[in-house]
Formats: sequence, structure tokens, C-alpha cells
Amino acid sequence: MVVHVNAEAPGDERGALLAFLDAERGGIRRALLGLTDEQAATKPSASELSLSGLLKHVSEVEQGWLSRAKQVAPEVQRSEETWHESFRLVGDETVESRLAYWEKVARQTEEFIRSVPSLDDTFPLPDEPWFPDSERVSMRWLLLRLIAEMSRHSGHADIIRESLDGKTAFELVALERVLSTQS
Repeated sequence: MVVHVNAEAPGDERGALLAFLDAERGGIRRALLGLTDEQAATKPSASELSLSGLLKHVSEVEQGWLSRAKQVAPEVQRSEETWHESFRLVGDETVESRLAYWEKVARQTEEFIRSVPSLDDTFPLPDEPWFPDSERVSMRWLLLRLIAEMSRHSGHADIIRESLDGKTAFELVALERVLSTQS
């Protein structure tokens, strides 16, 4: 999991944007280190957010945007009635299964972005009331949108984790290093 994003190779805008996206994903994954599914589902603040709920949400959001860029339907279609399920694990979902799913989505995102001819290539925004009519956005916009989404929720994850057991992002980076040497 990336902590520091190295300077891009000259002209490697895709690589730089993908590296920043992965760095933000890492903050969310790291916040889950060493927690049980029950701890990850805990909501220690006034918010309804939990770490496992954030994990599910960001994996669905990334997959949804990737599908839109590919101009296919997202794997999960949320409605007003099912929106709440995007922020909590249901059925047989576990943190481990959601992390594996998100890893698959992250690989698909990278493969897709590396395969498009140009970051200037566009796709239409969905026909939803909160998007402008007939708007098209670029692959660059997609990456920046995903970075913003992950960054926002990575910050939430830091606060939730510290509220759970007092562990800060710096302590979790050290724990991550220890765990990576043990595997």
C-alpha cells in the first residue's frame, strides 16, 4: 500500500494519477488493519459511517465509475430504497471479501486506464437528475473524481479508526510494514 507517491516519470500523467489513486485507496485499506469484522462495523462517532461501510461504498463507487467509463451498467445499481446498503456489509459479506473485490476493481481500473488511447477520451455522464444533461467527461476527469472520492473517505477512515482504538495513520503504516514482512 502506497504511502508516498514518487514523482512521475516525465510525461507519465496516467502513472502519476493511478499512483495517487492507489495511495488514497491505501489509507482506507490501512485503517482496517488488525480489526475484526465486528470492530470494522462499529460506528464510533455521531456519523453512521463505519470502516467496513466505507470499504463497501468506495469499492462500489469505483466499480460504478469504471462501468460508466466503459459505457456499461454498473454491477450494483442503487436506488433510494437500497442506498443504505452501500454503507454496510450485508449477508455473507466480510471485510476480507470486500477487500478482495476492491482489489479486483482496482486492477480493472488500472488496466482500463492504461488501455484507453488518451486521457482526453470522453464518456457520457449518466442520465441522472444531479448531472448536467448530455455532459461528457474525460478519463482524466474520471481519475481525478476517483482520487477525490478516495481521499475524502480515507480521511473519514482515519478518524473512525482513531476513534475505535486510538491508532493513528502513522501507527498503522508501521503496523502495515511489520505485517508485510511476516507474509
